[in-house]
Formats: sequence, C-alpha cells, structure tokens
Amino acid sequence: MATTGYLLFALRLFAALGCGLVAGVFFAFSTFVMKALAQQPPAQGISTMQSINITVINPWFMIAFLGTGIACMILIVSLLLNWKQPNTVYLLVASLLYLVGSFGVTIACNVPLNDALAVAKPNSSEGAALWAKYLTQWTFWNHIRTIASLVAAALFAIAETF
Repeated sequence: MATTGYLLFALRLFAALGCGLVAGVFFAFSTFVMKALAQQPPAQGISTMQSINITVINPWFMIAFLGTGIACMILIVSLLLNWKQPNTVYLLVASLLYLVGSFGVTIACNVPLNDALAVAKPNSSEGAALWAKYLTQWTFWNHIRTIASLVAAALFAIAETF
C-alpha cells in the first residue's frame, strides 16, 4: 500500500511539474514569440513558424506534453477508484483541465492551424492572408492552453496541501 502511495505522489508531482512546464512554453509563445513573428515580413514569419512546428516534435517536449496527459489520465482512473480522498476534486479538475484545455485544444484547434500553415507558400499572397488569420487564431487558442495548463498546475499544487 505504501508503494502505491509513493507512486501516486510521484505521478501527481510529475503532472504538476508537466503542467507548469507546458504552461511556461505556451506562455512564452503568447507573450513574445508570436509577437516577434508578427513583426516579421509574412514570408519570414511563416517560414520560421513552419520550422518551429517541425522542431517542436522532439522527445523532450513530447515527454512533457504527452507524458503529462498520460499522467493525468492515470490519475483520473485512480481518483475514480478512490473517490473519498480529501484532495480528489482538485486533482480531478486539474487533470481534466489539462486534458481538455491544453491537450484537447492543441489537437482540435492549434494542430489544424499548424497543418494549414505547413502547406502554405511563404512568398505567396495566399500565404500572407493565411498568416494574418493564423497569428490571431493560433495565439487565441494558445492563450487558452496557457491558462488551462497554469490553472491545472496550481490545482495540483493546492491538492498537495491536503
């Protein structure tokens, strides 16, 4: 039983740190990366973002992003099996917030925008028009992901005080 407790603590810690780390990445994009890209000529901004969207698919980011999602799913199952713990609501809301507000928004909103940008011709007028929409839409959804990940990290931290 003690081993299970330590494993669940480690899982909660990993989820809290993962949510915070992912929130930090998203925060950086929301507060200065996208603003810097918007100041570039469209062709340069498009080319750079296309490169970022390829480079982000790497083991370190995937461990943080996907690993946190997996940890949240495992925690949800564990919480549903042990519902009467004092911190259950905080942990459940934190896990769901990350899965829906960060992971879900990424899949449903940011990835389709990235896929459309991936095939854009940076020097074309169509590419420039797409880029203008992309900057606004992608950044809006990124703000949502940032807030969701940050609040999830906070809720994981609060849960550990019980």
